[in-house]
Amino acid sequence: MIRVAALLAVAAAAPVWPAPPNPMQLTRKAGLTPETHEFVFLHVHSHLDVFVDGKKVVVPAGIGIDIHNKAVHTFTNPQDGSSVYGGINPPCAKPCISPLHTHATDGILHTEAKKNQFNRLGQFFTEWGRKLPANAKVYVDGKRFKGDPHAIQLKDKREIAVVVGQAPAKIPSKFP
Repeated sequence: MIRVAALLAVAAAAPVWPAPPNPMQLTRKAGLTPETHEFVFLHVHSHLDVFVDGKKVVVPAGIGIDIHNKAVHTFTNPQDGSSVYGGINPPCAKPCISPLHTHATDGILHTEAKKNQFNRLGQFFTEWGRKLPANAKVYVDGKRFKGDPHAIQLKDKREIAVVVGQAPAKIPSKFP
C-alpha cells in the first residue's frame, strides 16, 4: 500500500525541468554573449512562475551558468538546502556566465549585463533548453498577455506566469 501511495505522489507532482548541461552553448543559441563574470551596467530582476496542470515547476538554479567552472562558487540555501551559484571572483578563465541567468531555485531571472538591452522570455527558455509551449497561457503582472510570449521583455520587478493546461488557483501578479 505504501508503494502505491508513493507512486501516486510522484505521478501527481509537477514535471521536473532541470538546468541543461551545456549553458554556454545555449547562451549563444539565445543570441547572448557568455562572459567571464557578471556586469551590472543593466541589473534587473524578473520573476518567472511556470505551472503545468496547476502544479508549480521549479525554475532551476544555474541556468546560464557553467556551475562546473572552478571560479563559480556554490552556496547552500539555508531555507531549503538547495544549491545557489554565483560569486564569481576572480573572473573565470573562459566564459562561464550568461548575462541572463538564475542563481537559485526562487524563479528570479537575473539580467546582469554590460549593455543597456533588456533580455526576453524566449531567450530564457532557449537557455533553459525548453520550448515555450505553444498552448501556454502567459500572464505579465497578473494580466493575460496576448502577443508573442517570446518577445516579453524581462524588466525589473516584472512577474511572469506561464500556464500549461489547468491554471493554478491564483495567478501570481506581483514580484515577490
